[in-house]
Amino acid sequence: MRFIIVPGWRDSGPGHWQSLWAERLGNAVRVRQDDWITPSRKAWVASLANTILRQNEPVVVVAHSLGCIATAHLPPEAAGRIQGALLVAPADPERRAVLSDFAPVPYQKLPYRSVLVASSNDPFCPVRLAGAYARAWGSEFVRMQDAGHINIESGHGEWPLGIALLQSLAGDASLTAGRLDFSSPQTSSSSSASSFGSLETA
Repeated sequence: MRFIIVPGWRDSGPGHWQSLWAERLGNAVRVRQDDWITPSRKAWVASLANTILRQNEPVVVVAHSLGCIATAHLPPEAAGRIQGALLVAPADPERRAVLSDFAPVPYQKLPYRSVLVASSNDPFCPVRLAGAYARAWGSEFVRMQDAGHINIESGHGEWPLGIALLQSLAGDASLTAGRLDFSSPQTSSSSSASSFGSLETA
């Protein structure tokens, strides 16, 4: 199993749950972009697609913010290599001019299992729009209350709920939770998505 970490606009800095997971997950690959500040859809999607296509193992994507939208834009040959995706706090590229190259957002069903996590007060994407993404993409929808953009600024560093959801996805791709290499005791293999409530399918 290969975990593809896909940061959003301006990258995910130290202490962000994506950065922590990239360090602790066995077989994790972090996508690099040449320009994190003025993102180009063509360049971002190509970088993500090339990262996926270079892997020999089944792939689970772990995307945040604009990384979710880049994932939705993937061409079929790259999307077909994905076993599952955790899509967290997707961006609304129509709300910020600097992200407008990613609009319009694709509204086709994704060809793999996905879980979309959104917050009721995300400043970058209204939760109603995130729910519309989930319905269009066929994603299971998890709504968090007052969780901001689900990043370090909103207090989401270790983020045990996200780890449980990732274990759910990885298990669905024939990987047991025990092979997820987290050092924190709060992320033991006994964690599961059911510990945090049921998933709402949009």
